[in-house]
Amino acid sequence: MNYTKAFATILATHIDLNEDEILERIKVPTDPNLGHLAFPCFKLSAVPEKTPADIATELVEKTESQKPAWISEIKATGPYINIFMNRIALAEDVLIAVLSAGEDYGTSNEGEGKTVLVEYSSPNIAKSFHVGHFGSTIIGKSLDAIYRFLGYDVTSINHLGDWGTQFGKLITAYKKWGSVEEVNDNEISGLEKLYIRFHVEAENDDSLNDEARAWVVKMQNGDEEGMQLWRWFVDLSIQEFDRLYDRLGVSFDLVRGESYYTDKMQAVVDDLEQMNLLKESEGAKIVDLEEYKMPPCLILRSDGGTLYPTRDIAAAIDRHKKFNFDKCIYVTGNEQLLHFAQWMKVIELMGYPWAERLVHVTYGMFLFESGKLSTRKGDVIKAEDVINEAVSKTFAIIEEKNPGLFNKHAIASQVGIGALIFNKLYNSRAKDTMFNWERMLNFDGETGPYVQYAHARACSVLRKALPDESMLDFNTMALAIVSKNEFDGELIIEDEAFEILRALNIFPQKVHEAAEKYEPYIIARHLVTIAQAFNIFYHNHIILTDDLSLRQARLALTAAVRQVLRTGLSLLGMTAPAVM
Repeated sequence: MNYTKAFATILATHIDLNEDEILERIKVPTDPNLGHLAFPCFKLSAVPEKTPADIATELVEKTESQKPAWISEIKATGPYINIFMNRIALAEDVLIAVLSAGEDYGTSNEGEGKTVLVEYSSPNIAKSFHVGHFGSTIIGKSLDAIYRFLGYDVTSINHLGDWGTQFGKLITAYKKWGSVEEVNDNEISGLEKLYIRFHVEAENDDSLNDEARAWVVKMQNGDEEGMQLWRWFVDLSIQEFDRLYDRLGVSFDLVRGESYYTDKMQAVVDDLEQMNLLKESEGAKIVDLEEYKMPPCLILRSDGGTLYPTRDIAAAIDRHKKFNFDKCIYVTGNEQLLHFAQWMKVIELMGYPWAERLVHVTYGMFLFESGKLSTRKGDVIKAEDVINEAVSKTFAIIEEKNPGLFNKHAIASQVGIGALIFNKLYNSRAKDTMFNWERMLNFDGETGPYVQYAHARACSVLRKALPDESMLDFNTMALAIVSKNEFDGELIIEDEAFEILRALNIFPQKVHEAAEKYEPYIIARHLVTIAQAFNIFYHNHIILTDDLSLRQARLALTAAVRQVLRTGLSLLGMTAPAVM
């Protein structure tokens, strides 16, 4: 049951607010001794002689007769109406809900019949997959999973940067200084060296820039040599990206480069011309956005070449025609705020009513001592190097603490990569993320390894309770506990158990909130809350006690914790190891 919503329904019969307005005001007191849910009456005082405290007292008197079984007490404390939950009812309601639903606990039908596109990762061809793209990949994957979990028809898109000026530069560099053997041997790193050399040489020889621009125009006109080199660069890059995606457990429903939209961009230019939105500025074609306090949006360069905004506008129009989406989400770094604001405003000015369905989800930078990343200067920090380091450090910890662990290489990968993901998703995505290996890989802090270890601990307890591991798995065991009513809610009403139950109960609300705000951190932080509550319970109470009734009740609670942690980690794009 959504107890917060149920509380709002009761209050709505007595005050002049709808349920949604009431829901926004209901809070969870920081001190559970004050109540488990609270509603403030400050803004309900319509006449001077009635104070918020008076109104709270009156409302308690009115609602007392409606008190359902799940409320043990309702009372006024100053200007607040506080309710205390019936612990037995909560225990039985929550555990039956979690163990019956299993991996579906927390799902809903809110997305039924609605289409959502999520564009994320979007690395650039012929450039290393750096940690900036890692941020887009893990946030996008999490949002992708969350929306699917809530019943939306989701299409994940990897929009590759495979067109534009950089390819003119790369072709120029390759023809002057490159070779087939060198590029094939070094793949992206070989291409990147050529790209870096181009910028070094071009600082003293501006004719190289002219040559690069000429190649771009040739490619736009279908030049055979240019297109053949371009396809080679694309194939080499995708092979390397796929290897990294495989390690991260990432896959896409649709992989398309900007090049796909080359034959669709002229229509955009023509439409803008017909709408009198296109103006000439120093030989280039722009859409003037001064009225909206933004620089002009560049549509065509002076040499006729297209730019990022042109391609993004064409892609959005094409996607709406094909998917008729209810929402199209773009996950990129904060530095692209202006770019997206500009081209999305152009979509709006073109009169497309679905412009409001375009959502730009931004995130902060990954910070290292070297500062912001730059491919041109050659100091890019590759995502794969960071992943390798995380896995290596995790393996060293396992070797020190549990050298006999079975399949430790695979677990080191799951925990190390999970630590990187959790480190980014634990805070609001807009915040910059600082790499601190000691904190990130801490098994005792608010980290990915901490949550994964809590899951493994729950698995360990359940494993010891299984009569025969080869005959019964965790899910079957959980369903058996429920179907046979083998637990008594009255036996798990102590404070430590109650904190777990409250956290498990609101997990579905946290998932919904994460989708609504595009913030996976809401789930990440809630998983820490569940893990902390379970670890306190584990240390203070013997789960596998000789008292069979008490044992079954505590096993039911443990099984529910295992399931919700596992589900929550999957929504973050992480694996939940059964042993650690």
